[in-house]
Order: sequence, then C-alpha cells, then structure tokens
Amino acid sequence: MSGVRVLVGTRKGAFVLSSDGKRERWDVSGPHFAGWEVYHVKGSPADPDRLYASQCSSWSGQVIQRSDDGGVTWEPAGNKFAYDGVPGTHQWYDGTPHPWEFERVWHLEPSLDDPDTVYAGVEDAGLFRSTDGGRQWQELPALRGHKSGPSWQPGAGGMCLHTIILDPARPGRMFAAISAAGAFRSDDAGQTWRPINHGLHSEGIPDPDAEVGHCVHRLAIHPSRPSVLYMQKHWDVMRSDDAGESWHEVSGNLPTDFGFPIDVHAHEPDTIYVVPITSDAEHFPPEGKLRVYRSRTGGEEWEALTSGLPQEHCYVNVLRDAMTVDTLDSCGVYFGTTGGQVYASADAGDNWAPIVRDLPAVLSVEAQTLP
Repeated sequence: MSGVRVLVGTRKGAFVLSSDGKRERWDVSGPHFAGWEVYHVKGSPADPDRLYASQCSSWSGQVIQRSDDGGVTWEPAGNKFAYDGVPGTHQWYDGTPHPWEFERVWHLEPSLDDPDTVYAGVEDAGLFRSTDGGRQWQELPALRGHKSGPSWQPGAGGMCLHTIILDPARPGRMFAAISAAGAFRSDDAGQTWRPINHGLHSEGIPDPDAEVGHCVHRLAIHPSRPSVLYMQKHWDVMRSDDAGESWHEVSGNLPTDFGFPIDVHAHEPDTIYVVPITSDAEHFPPEGKLRVYRSRTGGEEWEALTSGLPQEHCYVNVLRDAMTVDTLDSCGVYFGTTGGQVYASADAGDNWAPIVRDLPAVLSVEAQTLP
C-alpha cells in the first residue's frame, strides 16, 4: 500500500508526519532544527527520500538542510549563495532606493527529474539554483535584473520570492511569484523573464495595465494542464487559461476573496481549494469559522467545507505555503495553521481531522505520496 509523508515547517522547527495509504493514524517525527524558523521543507519528485529544508535564524543566518533518508537524519547542505548580477536597488515604501539584500530562503523547489538540482526563492526577490544537492548556489540573475526590478516594493512580509513552479510539459518553462511585484514567466530555464500580470487589478495602483506592483500571494497549476494557472492575490482569486498571458477573476461566491494559499486537486484539474480570511488587516477566518472553500468548476462557484473544522471562536491564519495535496485516490488535502494545527482530509475535503495540534505556528506544508 502506498504511504504519505507530510513535511511541516514551523516557527520553531520542522516535523515529518507519516501514514499509510488509509491516512487514519500518523507518526510524528520532530522537531528537527528545534528553535529555528523553517520556512519550507520539500521532497524531490525524482527521489522521495531526498528532502530539502530552509532553516533560518535572525541570530545565526540561513542554512539549507538536506536529508537522504526521508527526514530521519539531516545534514547542512551549504549556504554558499553566489550572486551573478550587478548589485542594484529596488524601491522602498517611501520611494527611496534600497539595496538588494539576502534575508532568508522562502521556498525550495526540487527539479522534477534530478534530485541534486533544486531552486530557491529568497528575500530580497532572488532566484537561485543548485545542481549539487544544495552545496553551492548560483543566482539566475535575469529575474531580479528585469528592467522593472528597481520599481519593486516589498509586501508586508518582505520582498519575498515565494512561489516557483516548473512546467512538467515544457522543460524550459518556469513560473515565479514575488510579493509585491507580481507573477513572472521564463521560457528558457530562467535565462530571461517577463511579467505576466495582464488583467490583475490592485488597489493603490491607478494604472490598470501596470506591468508590476501586484501582491501575488500564491500560484498553483495541475500537472496535466500546466497552461492553466490559479492565483490567490492580495484580494481576488484569479485564473489564467493561457500560461499567464491574461487573467480573469474567479472569486465568485466566496465570503471574502482575501487569503494566502491556493491548490489544485491531484486528479481533477478544475477542482481548486482556498482558505478565505477576513481581510488584509484581520488575518483570521470570517466569523471565526475555519472553512476551506472548494470549487469543482475552476472558480466562480464555491462550496464551504466545514466537517471536522472548528466553526466558532477560531482566529488562526493559513499561510501561503501551508496547503498541499497528495496523489492518492481519493486525493488527500492538508493544511496547517498559525495556531499549530495540521488538518488532513482523506476524501478531497469532505471531512477533516487534525493530524497534530499545538505545534509552533505552521509556515509550510508539503505532501509526498510514497511508493
């Protein structure tokens, strides 16, 4: 029987949650790197036992950790991030130039076919690649070197490159999202980039055709249909049917269209999930009811999924990397909260139960379907 491994990054360490294909009983391993912020943990699609983790501390800096045995043991892979680009600046809140900095790694995206190749999205807005299992990192400078780069401004969480998507159908195509610059696409493995934000409308940007400046929270695709992109933006759930060339809103009947995560059912490319929160100032569920919303039509028509989730006095948030799906049949859906709960549904969202409670605030959740 297949199994599932759920990788959880938190404010104070990483946890590895394991179960068989029934997903009824879970083993919990951790905390790994106790006391450190772990922004992201992700496994290689090419080798399920190869895991990467981003370990960060304001005192001790940034470390990339690697495991070759599914998270049983870990070793520092390296923190040698080499910049190729000419040092430059971006625009700060008050319009003054601000030098690019290296604060932390927000997101790790292993190659689809090589366990030693992995991409890293960093703050400030940099994209790096390692081809030796995380020991050495080289910047792909064309993204941050885009002509619009000096006008980028940080979102509330910083100038973070938080989403990297590798197109399984077109090996040279990549998508990236930066808060608060927008979404970008490369068709030549990161050598050149262009903004893909046509159709996005953002408060505070008077130009409806603004090339950049949009606060994109998360992008998602389905592997069988990678030209269809879904986006959770700072207000608005969006969809593109042409690989980002144009976008249209699909917020439909959601109680609020503000949120952070968005993901797609493993076997149904028109089934998507979001977790609405009240507003950009009130980062908790509307009415204190924790509800995942599912659309089976690619957006517009949404249903609230509540079975097993607290429906009163719940004031947690679900962050942008804290939702994921497995590829079992039926599809499992998982998310973690800032209150330290990790919820799982083994039936595509119809029913939920907590795997664990009382972890540190959850920053990321990734699922691996094991052979």
